[in-house]
Amino acid sequence: MFDHSNSTHKHYKRRYWFFLLIPVFLFSAAWIVMLLWNAILPEVVHAGLITYWQALGLLVLSRILFGGFGHHRGHSPHTFHKARELRQKWAQMSDEEKQKFKEEFKNRCEHRPSAGE
Repeated sequence: MFDHSNSTHKHYKRRYWFFLLIPVFLFSAAWIVMLLWNAILPEVVHAGLITYWQALGLLVLSRILFGGFGHHRGHSPHTFHKARELRQKWAQMSDEEKQKFKEEFKNRCEHRPSAGE
């Protein structure tokens, strides 16, 4: 006979470890940000030194502003589906159509203002 309580107990134990690793990772990342900031930026751009809590705040702020640390919006199933459609469309184009597409794309890129303008 199979003992379900032992199996379930092990499953919950793994979950607790996962939830303990999240804060450990976050606090370690803040410590690394603080060390890198204090080692590089004061000399390069004359920025002041930061504390551990300021580094943690920078991590949270960067998450809010840039949405990093995991989920990448560009890698959704919809994006992969769209990329596959474009590849199929490209494969079905004639050489003349491909050349015309390249020229149009090149013209669009040349007429785009640069970052300094």
